[in-house]
Amino acid sequence: MRLWSLHPVYLDCKGLTALWREGLLAQKVLSGNTKGYRNHPQLDRFKRQADPLAAIGAYLREVQHEASRRGYRFDASKILLCGETPRIGVTSGQLAYEFAHLKIKLESRDKATYQRIAALDTLRAHPLFEEIGGGIERWEVGAISPAAA
Repeated sequence: MRLWSLHPVYLDCKGLTALWREGLLAQKVLSGNTKGYRNHPQLDRFKRQADPLAAIGAYLREVQHEASRRGYRFDASKILLCGETPRIGVTSGQLAYEFAHLKIKLESRDKATYQRIAALDTLRAHPLFEEIGGGIERWEVGAISPAAA
């Protein structure tokens, strides 16, 4: 499961579609409607919120907005709760790591999107997240230094 901390604008079509599906799965887990993935570490930041369903709903809403902006039809009625929720901190190290990881994926999967984002100097987090100082999150198994990617 990859719930990108990066703004969905950076994702290609396949990545955005996968994010939508992963987000819906996360929503299902957080609402108690599945037995799988309940202890997935990327869900912890949502579980720590006062209203985890509102947090994942806000996350999904932004993914759906990006899809609509591109002319895709992601069914917003699948979002269970769309209330306001406080922003969640995401470390600058995590954003850099994810960006390096995404560039590796896009270099082989979607050259046009790779070229569009490869030279960016500044990163935008998903609107639910607020950038804070810090390194890579511990859930990144075998995390590499973003500078090495």
